[in-house]
Amino acid sequence: MADEELEALRRQRMAELQAKHGALAWNPMDPNSSNDPQAQQEAQQRETDMRNSILAQVLDQSARARLSNLAMVKPDKAKAVENYLIQMGRMGQLGGKISESGLIEILEKVSQQTDKKTTVKFNRRKVMDSDEDDDD
Repeated sequence: MADEELEALRRQRMAELQAKHGALAWNPMDPNSSNDPQAQQEAQQRETDMRNSILAQVLDQSARARLSNLAMVKPDKAKAVENYLIQMGRMGQLGGKISESGLIEILEKVSQQTDKKTTVKFNRRKVMDSDEDDDD
């Protein structure tokens, strides 16, 4: 990674920590701390920007496209994969950009770990039908 990228990551992480600790340490009696919805929205926007920049550094273009398609269909699974990738990237366990095939492998691992059985239950109710009585 270049020095500029590392510095940008540090600044983003510092802003995230400040926003996180600022929200946790909010005191209604303290005039300096605010529960301003606009400030919360800005903090959420900064976090989203930080996540996107980290994912841009970790994933190649085709993998990002696949992940965004997954986010449209299954946002909870996409969020779990994003969190996993961000954690691995922060710990330095990724050797470079992940390709689409690498992302597919990660998706399969996540799917196996969070395997949910889908069941369909039909509840058939008997309806009083007037046709049954009219067999004359």
